[in-house]
Parts: sequence; C-alpha cells; structure tokens
Amino acid sequence: MTNSPLTPGIAPARLPADRIAGNFADHEPPLDQHEARVAADRCYFCHDAPCVTACPTSIDIPLFIRQIATGTAESAATTIWTQNILGGMCARVCPTETLCEEVCVREVAEGKPVEIGRLQRFATDTAMARGLHPFTRAAPTGRTVAVVGAGPAGLACAHRLAMHGHDVVVYERRAKAGGLNEYGIASYKSTGGFAQKEVEWLLQIGGITVQTGVELGRDVTLEGLLAMHDAVFLGIGLGGVNALRAAGEDKAGVANAVDFIAELRQTDDLTTLPVGRDVVVIGGGMTAVDAAVQSKLLGAENVTIVYRRGQDRMSASCYEQDHATSVGVRIICNAAPVAVHGNGAVREVEFGYVADTADGLQPTGETFRLKADQVFKAIGQTLSGVPAGAALDGGKIAGLPVRVWAGGDCTGGGEDLTVTAVAQGRDAAEAIHLSLMGVAG
Repeated sequence: MTNSPLTPGIAPARLPADRIAGNFADHEPPLDQHEARVAADRCYFCHDAPCVTACPTSIDIPLFIRQIATGTAESAATTIWTQNILGGMCARVCPTETLCEEVCVREVAEGKPVEIGRLQRFATDTAMARGLHPFTRAAPTGRTVAVVGAGPAGLACAHRLAMHGHDVVVYERRAKAGGLNEYGIASYKSTGGFAQKEVEWLLQIGGITVQTGVELGRDVTLEGLLAMHDAVFLGIGLGGVNALRAAGEDKAGVANAVDFIAELRQTDDLTTLPVGRDVVVIGGGMTAVDAAVQSKLLGAENVTIVYRRGQDRMSASCYEQDHATSVGVRIICNAAPVAVHGNGAVREVEFGYVADTADGLQPTGETFRLKADQVFKAIGQTLSGVPAGAALDGGKIAGLPVRVWAGGDCTGGGEDLTVTAVAQGRDAAEAIHLSLMGVAG
C-alpha cells in the first residue's frame, strides 16, 4: 500500500484492499431462518396496527410477520410486494426507526421494537433467492405508457401498469435503471449489486422496455412522448444541487456529495477511489451522512459533518447520526459556511456560528476554520429539466397537462424517501389505469 490515512491531499488506497472490503461489507447482515422466527415471535399482531399506518406503502406488517412466524416466507414476500414492489431495497434503506418501528407497540412499551425492516428483508430475499415473482400480466390492453425516470417511483409505476396489461417504455437518462437505489445510497447498505438484481427481478413481469441514455428535454420531449403514448408518468427526481453561497466554493476539491456517492457506487475497486485526508461534509441529511461515513471507511483521517441548525433538526435520523459518530465522524452543529480558502484548491473552510431564532438563522459573529482538502456539498437537491406545461409549487411539480402524471422526489406531498416514491408511483399507475380504461370504454 503506497498511501495511508495520513497521506496529504486527495489520494486513493488509503487502506489495504481487505480492510476496505470489510468496511463496505453488509452493514446489517441478514437474519437467518431461526433468527427470523425468533424476531417474528415478538410481534403482537396488533389489530389496527400503528406500524401499518406509519408505512408510506401501507404494507400489512402484522400479516407478513405472522407468515414468517409460520414458516411461509414466500407468502410474506408476496404480502410485502403487493404494496411495495421494491420491498427488498426498502428493507435495506428505509429509516424504519422513524417510521414503522418507531410506533411499534413493543418500542413504546419496552424501547425495543420488532425488527420489521430486517424481517422484511428476510422475506423478500428468501423469495427472490427461490426465483419467486408472484405477479402476472393481465390481458393486453393495447395501451402504451411512457415512464420518464427508472428510479423507485418510475419502476413502481411501470410494474403496476404492466400488471394491468399496459405496455410500458421507461426512459432513463443514466446508463443503468434504479435511480437513487443504484446511484444514491451508501454501498454498505446495498451490497452484492442488489439494486440491479431487484430491477431485473421486477422486469420479469414482462411488458416493460427500458431505454437508457435517454434524457427528457435533450433526446425526447413531453410533447413527443404524448404523441407516441397514451399517457406519461414523470419520475425525474431531483437533478440539481444547491450551492453553498460561500466565497471560493468553486475551488478544486469541492464537490457535490451526490456525485461522490454515485461514483463510489459505480467503482468496482474502491482502492482506486481517491478521498481526502481531511474531509468536510456540509449538510444534515442522509446524503451528508452517507458521504461522510463512506469517506471514513475509505480511509480519511478526519471527517466532519457541519450543519447549520441544531442536531435535533438534522433530517438524518438519530440512528444514522449515531452510526456516523461510531465510525469516527465528528458532527458540528449551528454553523454555516462563510468561505472556502486555498490557493486554487481547498485547504480550509471558514464557518460562522449561527443562532436559530424566531427570525431565522442569525450569525453570532464568531467564526472558526476547519482544515480540509476535500469538501462535499450536501445541502439539498433541486428540480431541473422540468418540461413545458408543468406548474411548480415550492420547487416541486404541482400541476401537469392532461394525460401526464408525476411522482417521487420531483413532486411534493411527502418525504424524499424510496418508500414514499414507490407509493406515489404505484398510486399514479392505478390512476393512469383507470383513466386509460375510461378512455377505452
């Protein structure tokens, strides 16, 4: 190994290959059959279970856990997939600690919830390993639908439309389908190429064609898609990244956290991926945590997350924050970037402490500097590539032309989560189906 965590600047191979491989192994190993049965036995199988209400896709959680408890994991998977066709990935990346598990009766009474997320993964992984795809297409309707974006919303919409017998063409601007599941989450949460395996599994329904390298506004237009298809679903996500609005943010070594995560996810040999010795991540959400943790796992000596508000206001869950600190990431709150310093490349980032008042964030006048040779911006993404005819509200799509629907992060009405996107794509597909059948009839 030629480099180490102490090597100055941005460098690859800071850790031995075996160490990096261990760091990026499955963050939370799957339950085996015995462990799953034991975990399932803790469920009270509540009537009007609060966990179902807390799940954005309304999975019948008590039912699928009972099915695991009785040794029928394949049936449990079918129960999950009926509501959430990307249940395998959601089991890995959903913040269950703030959704279904937070309201679990066991959590409220004992402080230890039923492990709903791990049980969901056990069921879906078991069924996928056995080649189960429990859905078939209805008779062909002769209708075609364009789905723009092969992320969670687009894939969920496409699968449900295919089930109803419609032909679907998915237009994806990247080289692979999957959206944030493929490009935007920490590698240790989805190992072994699971995102692509789930896409391939989903496409077994038939009737779905995926065209990659096709971008709305560059290669196709909404008007053109409407001329070729009976309906269009937009699941275009959020393509832009907010600026720091700090002097010097254009210096070398300053990058978008989402780009870093995407590059990491597509790198076969992580020893070749360069990372700084002193890394500063600006932001307080899941992207910030994922970028910071993975920088540390690649061998950065010092990694610091800086967030402008209090730690209780961070959108990353307490579980994720604790995970970050457990691997050595420092979190500094109530500070905002003032300037990026360095001669061509970043060497320090200057921050100013701020007070969160009734009149908004107010600078206290006190500043400090952090040594940095790499800075990641993770202060939110913005909507880009909005087609003509779409109305916006709060930076999200709020109104669309006739025969056009939208869902996922590009729209409002929910948190920017995989599970929320799946729910919106699924529900849009049902609305599209009803509309198409109304036209047909």
